[in-house]
Amino acid sequence: MSQLSSQDALKAQVAQAALAYVPAHTWMGVGTGSTVNFFIDALAQSTIPILGAVSSSVASTQRMQSLGIKVVDLSQVESLAVYIDGADEIDGQGCMIKGGGAALTREKIVAAQAQQFVCIVDLSKRVDVLGAFPLPVEVIPMAVPQIIREFAHIGGKAVLRMREGQVLVTDNGQHILDVHGLKLADPLAQEARISQWPGVVTVGIFAFQKADICLLATPQGLQTLRY
Repeated sequence: MSQLSSQDALKAQVAQAALAYVPAHTWMGVGTGSTVNFFIDALAQSTIPILGAVSSSVASTQRMQSLGIKVVDLSQVESLAVYIDGADEIDGQGCMIKGGGAALTREKIVAAQAQQFVCIVDLSKRVDVLGAFPLPVEVIPMAVPQIIREFAHIGGKAVLRMREGQVLVTDNGQHILDVHGLKLADPLAQEARISQWPGVVTVGIFAFQKADICLLATPQGLQTLRY
């Protein structure tokens, strides 16, 4: 087995630490992304007797099922004890930008049903002000031109996300705009404003569903941040 890169080693470290926040005999939510993949692997190797998991993406569902973790639809459970997911950016208040993996809508839905949101990231994701990472926005395809214009009015440049030369289609059958040039100094207000635009399915600002705890992997060790 090849040695992990330094960043992957940090991701593996924080993923392992997140197991301490998984209560036994409960339902939990699991997010999407490279750090979460390390968590799924660690969960499968652990002896924590969870009832099962609700997944935020097809990719995470397939990974968990392949490792023997029971996955159920969110409609089958009333609440989740914890939701564990990564972030593309997280600020000092626990607000995040998410959606780099194109699963932001399901991530926000699952996060809203969880009693606690534990964000697992490495130091590169910690920022003072959100916005250096392009803001993902899931949109209904017919609304793309108008939403691009709306972002231009507030100083953002929205670009349709592509994959292998084709327009990316999300698990929900929608498209994603990545918005460059925004500084999200008031995440709550900006999330509320953009969410009201016709055609926006979900904006990748997680301020209303912000993290309760951030497990931050650094070269000097693990930090636990509470908000």
